[in-house]
Amino acid sequence: MRNVIYAINLSVDGFIEDQQGSIGWSEPSEELHRYFNDFELEIDVHLYGRRMYETMVSHWPTADANPAAPDYEIEYARRWQQAANVVFSRTLEHVREQDRLVRGNIAEEIRRLKAQPGKSMFVGGPGLAASLFQLDLIDEVRLIIHPVILGGGKPMFPSLDHLLRLRLVETRQFKSGVVALHYQRLESQG
Repeated sequence: MRNVIYAINLSVDGFIEDQQGSIGWSEPSEELHRYFNDFELEIDVHLYGRRMYETMVSHWPTADANPAAPDYEIEYARRWQQAANVVFSRTLEHVREQDRLVRGNIAEEIRRLKAQPGKSMFVGGPGLAASLFQLDLIDEVRLIIHPVILGGGKPMFPSLDHLLRLRLVETRQFKSGVVALHYQRLESQG
């Protein structure tokens, strides 16, 4: 079965957005950007909520055509473009022709996708990830911790009604002080 991976940038105090909703504090260095480029090779489906989909689709479909873009951004854009996008939203009217909009049962759709052959799937966006955590459908968590304390904002993890045990499988430190922690799910207990 395919894995569902939740990976996201966060502050040392566990926030993914500051109190104004900004993520500007998490701008990736070239080294971190290349880490995300390599991550894209592990997946072939992006699972997005509305807000994250709109953010990603506003830039990456054509980012490789920008002659001023650094090579690592062009590389990311091309890898991002090769993966399928599945968007979970009740409010979006449409998505790009090559993407798929799902309005129905999230759990049923994720289980169906997990049963298909292929690489891992990436969950983009904290709202969708919160739903998948509640449904016990997240297999891996990758925390990209930036050396900043925000003091408030949007927390990374939702409240859960069950225990989710993780096993650390990789730690990586970047020159910028960012640390990436890669966890796999061991078990959950309700």
